[in-house]
Amino acid sequence: MKGARVRIVALDADPAFGSKGGDGHVLGATPDDELRSLGECSIFQSTEPAQVIERCQDADIVLTNRVVLGEREFASLPALNLISVLATGVNVVDLVAAQSHGVTVCNVPGYSTDSTAQHSIALLLELTNRVGLHNASTHAGDWERSQAFSYYLSPLIELRDKTMGIVGFGSIGAQVACIAQALGMRVIAHSRTPRNIPDVQFVDKATLLRDSDVVSLHCPLTKETRHFIDRQALRAMKAGALLINGSRGPVIDEEALAEALDGQEITGAATDVLTQEPPHESSPLLRSERCIVTPHIAWASESARARLIAMTCENIRAFQRGHPTNVVVAP
Repeated sequence: MKGARVRIVALDADPAFGSKGGDGHVLGATPDDELRSLGECSIFQSTEPAQVIERCQDADIVLTNRVVLGEREFASLPALNLISVLATGVNVVDLVAAQSHGVTVCNVPGYSTDSTAQHSIALLLELTNRVGLHNASTHAGDWERSQAFSYYLSPLIELRDKTMGIVGFGSIGAQVACIAQALGMRVIAHSRTPRNIPDVQFVDKATLLRDSDVVSLHCPLTKETRHFIDRQALRAMKAGALLINGSRGPVIDEEALAEALDGQEITGAATDVLTQEPPHESSPLLRSERCIVTPHIAWASESARARLIAMTCENIRAFQRGHPTNVVVAP
């Protein structure tokens, strides 16, 4: 493909290139000029499974975020040479099928580390300071009607000298640790690859659950981490503990967490991810008033998305030069 003009298909530009609201307006649009300069581009806001093969006919390169590409798609797309996933995780691609059909698969590592860590801390601070709750109360006129100069609607928690237990100590977990330490917190961690890191003690799961005032999840979703936080784990946590999920929804047994919150076994939880996305209205964590839920936006700052698109373009250029980068699977 070196030097060739190629056909590029982006299957789900929303929300990586900007989030399309109900009125059709795209919020935070990321320029696509650089991508379009690399070949003949077809950029779709979203793609249903039944549309994938038709849209990708004759495509040399396909970009996907959440659209699944499996054996059926690879067998029907003989021109396909490269898949560049608009994310770090590549679970939407059947890697065995890609390799057997001679397709290179690349990803974009590290583009959202700072944004995801920042959002995880924002979830924690919302649980401890309840800024949104008090802002809504003030705008509703409660402060005007108050007889005191100050009031609070929930306990306010200071984090200094509390223990942060981090599950998964990759780049995001490590950045969360740095911020937690800046807030005066002690940091312990649990990881499949413990390391010697100053001021961070690596411990087993039981110790982390027992000793942590805050448990923050930043591990990949694997067979071992699915339902890492289950009923047994929740019972092992401190009664006043807080739980943050910045990893993947299925790392938590959501029914068990909802029951633990309703029974006040732990004080509160906040998550940016759910097992089903978008969720069904019956999602157990949406039913719980003690759980803060944001719509998988930790990765989506404008700076992070700009890096995502720039690194994706570099993946394409490197592949065209014959020296692919960020390769997950090569033929």
